[in-house]
Amino acid sequence: MTDQPVARPKIAISACLLGHEVRYNGGHKASSLCKDALARHFDYVPLCPEVAIGLGTPREPIRLVGEIAAPRAVGTVNRQLDVTEPLAAYGREMAASQQDLCGYIFMQQSPSCGVERVKVYQDNGKPADKSGRGIYANAFCSARPDLPVEEDGRLNDPVLRENFITRVYAYARWQGLLQAGLTRHAIIAFHSSYKYQLMANHPQQYRELGRMLGSMGKQDANVIGPQYFSLLMAALKKTATRRTHSNVLKHISGYLRPALSRDERSEMQQIIHQYREGIVPLVVPLTLLKHHFRRNPQPYIALQAYMQPHPEDLSLRNAL
Repeated sequence: MTDQPVARPKIAISACLLGHEVRYNGGHKASSLCKDALARHFDYVPLCPEVAIGLGTPREPIRLVGEIAAPRAVGTVNRQLDVTEPLAAYGREMAASQQDLCGYIFMQQSPSCGVERVKVYQDNGKPADKSGRGIYANAFCSARPDLPVEEDGRLNDPVLRENFITRVYAYARWQGLLQAGLTRHAIIAFHSSYKYQLMANHPQQYRELGRMLGSMGKQDANVIGPQYFSLLMAALKKTATRRTHSNVLKHISGYLRPALSRDERSEMQQIIHQYREGIVPLVVPLTLLKHHFRRNPQPYIALQAYMQPHPEDLSLRNAL
């Protein structure tokens, strides 16, 4: 099976998650997942917006106050300390300057870096019923809406972790196409290689993207390409389910039907059924499929990102 290798993706990460002592209390929030397992595959760009805008370490904590949609980041003791604009400006600056990033891991619940579920305090001193988004994270993500982002805490969920890393490698592969020079043929080939991954994540959007490319005609690849890629990344953000994975596995196993015996076909369908029922993880039917495809190669399947969307030694599909 052809693994579609790419250079080590570059990922921005909240510096405290790598053990840098940059938090308001002079400490860190080191993540063993980020520091150990993922560090073998990614080149990190550690960033701390609060330190970058000149706040010391240790320092007075800040928090979000005011309107949910447009909060301010102010000091918890000195309310005159308002760092909203500097944090937002730094977010826009990093989004513009770090063009070779393929993803970003943010510190959760941070008033500067939290992507969601950040408390926004009201005049009575209590947080609002609805949560907000960190000032820096909001500015960065608004400027780079296609970039895969995730919070460190959510990466402990195996489904969300696998989804995020799948998106990071898809983003990296697309950047490779851009560097080589985007063509209509390259876009169609890329879409073809992500057929089954899209069918697992968002079957409806796979069909919409196919229709979009089918009507591309002689449009400039540099115009249609970014439109296609934005829709692709939005589709991949939707998490696949056991049902959609099972449907994809059945589709792929159909390529083997002429080459397998009745018993082998029966075993394959039984393993796929066991996966759908939650008896075995996704790696089990995939391993069996790869075994049969090594004996009976299929060039089209060999090009499918779904068969190996990220390095195998990450073992991400062992827990799905």
